[in-house]
Amino acid sequence: MQAAALRRHLLDQHHLSPASSSAISAFRSAAQPALAPQGFGGADGARYMSARAPAVKGAGHLVRKGTGGRSSVRSGPPGDFVSVCYIILMFVISSYSRTRECCFGLTRETIVAIFDSGIVATVFGATGFLGRYVVQQLAKMGSQVLVPFRGCEDSHRHLKLMGDLGQIVPMKYNPRDVNSIKTAVAKSNVVINLIGREFETRNYGFEEVNHHMAEQLAMISKEHGGIVRFIQVSALGASASSPSRLLRAKAAGEESVLKEFPEATIMRPATLIGTEDRILNRWAMYAKNWGFLPLVGGGSTKIQPVYVVDVAAAIVNSLKDDGTSMGKTYELGGPDVYTVRDLAELMFETIREWPRYVNLPFPIARAIATPRELLLNKVPFPLPTPSNFNLDQINALSVDNLVSENALTFADLEIKPHKLKGYPTEFLVSYRKGGPSFGSTVSEKMGSADVAPRF
Repeated sequence: MQAAALRRHLLDQHHLSPASSSAISAFRSAAQPALAPQGFGGADGARYMSARAPAVKGAGHLVRKGTGGRSSVRSGPPGDFVSVCYIILMFVISSYSRTRECCFGLTRETIVAIFDSGIVATVFGATGFLGRYVVQQLAKMGSQVLVPFRGCEDSHRHLKLMGDLGQIVPMKYNPRDVNSIKTAVAKSNVVINLIGREFETRNYGFEEVNHHMAEQLAMISKEHGGIVRFIQVSALGASASSPSRLLRAKAAGEESVLKEFPEATIMRPATLIGTEDRILNRWAMYAKNWGFLPLVGGGSTKIQPVYVVDVAAAIVNSLKDDGTSMGKTYELGGPDVYTVRDLAELMFETIREWPRYVNLPFPIARAIATPRELLLNKVPFPLPTPSNFNLDQINALSVDNLVSENALTFADLEIKPHKLKGYPTEFLVSYRKGGPSFGSTVSEKMGSADVAPRF
């Protein structure tokens, strides 16, 4: 599917003739190598190791270095005549490595781009909110994506549909086991760390998840020798002086990553908005269940929410450049600044409900959220996950969280972020009580003469 889209693009740009495109399509679609088992280490590991691939240029400045290319993960002898022809075609391409012109009147670089981006990426935290969009964008450009997971076998099921057969490779791992992490990155030339947690549990705290795990991944990636890009996803507002423990841990994680892997790229996304987000969905559910929405501090805190697809695109674009993003930090905020109340108004307008608020001063909000933090490690059973009353998020809302004036942003990655009003928040129509087409918008109600005045 991805190769077909690229071929159509090349035809539009007059790079391929229809005959050449048909020929390559026949070879590419008919020869799908088998997927190697998930365990890459141990005695059987050598069976699935490929020989060093020729040093060809892939996406951006990435160069295959022994662990690159899909053949590092896929294996299996050809089983029919067409597969043999596919291998012969690859041999012909390699034979012309010193010349620009190749078979079918194509350049060697164009043919390589059709088959493989040259990226083999291990995406830690891929089963989370942002992870599914990063995996989708990587798979779309023809990359091999390794997905370490620690949950049940169903946690990664939705990701396997985002690529061709064998392109998305799930791997069971333990984030506290060094050998498990080394196995997960053994075949990769790119590592992306999306691991994060916005609340603490009995087993994982802010420091371990957001600081120490990031430091460990950077150290292992540096020792690997074949990892040419490391991308650490942090959070906007990460600072050692932040009132939020999460943001302080994120800042410490950034510092440790750059110390272990100086060429790492740091991404600081603002509050993420999208179909599976943890802010608008929670607000809409709360408003539907209780008929009002509590606003901490009156909702006066300024934030810069961003569409999750734009953040995923920024991560992938940083891999496509010529290395200019290495060692730099990007702050990824949306095009508009909202107060928390403004964002809540947008939510109410989309679900077509009258906005009703209860303003909670910070001391009262902290008093509601504190008992969970006090009892977290003192009771012999897990406590409920905090939703609207998370003590650390309440502390974070005590200061504005905006993109810095001189920071590198989406523009430096050649991306124009979407405005939130419209498609990025369209998923909220599922909360309309009469269905997606139910009712009128708040602005329409305000313009109607038969609407009773509000007091």
